[in-house]
Amino acid sequence: MKHYNITVTGKVQGVFFRASTKKMADLLGVKGFVRNEDNSDVYIEAEGEEEILTRFIQWCHHGPENAAVKYVSVNEGEIVSFQEFIIKR
Repeated sequence: MKHYNITVTGKVQGVFFRASTKKMADLLGVKGFVRNEDNSDVYIEAEGEEEILTRFIQWCHHGPENAAVKYVSVNEGEIVSFQEFIIKR
């Protein structure tokens, strides 16, 4: 089990990035949350098996159709043991 703190930069707000992230997380079995940041980034905390998280992070590099991802920052963090994946407002 791994925990990653992920920041996605670019045109990632107003393009259904959070909803698409939840859909992908649910599909892969990733637990955690996604939220918009005040600086127009999207912040994600994700937990799961490393192989699944690798696929999830690869998806974050392009995101949904109308997104224009410029940069993805990934840092390992402490396990929180999330039970589901949610969108934080």
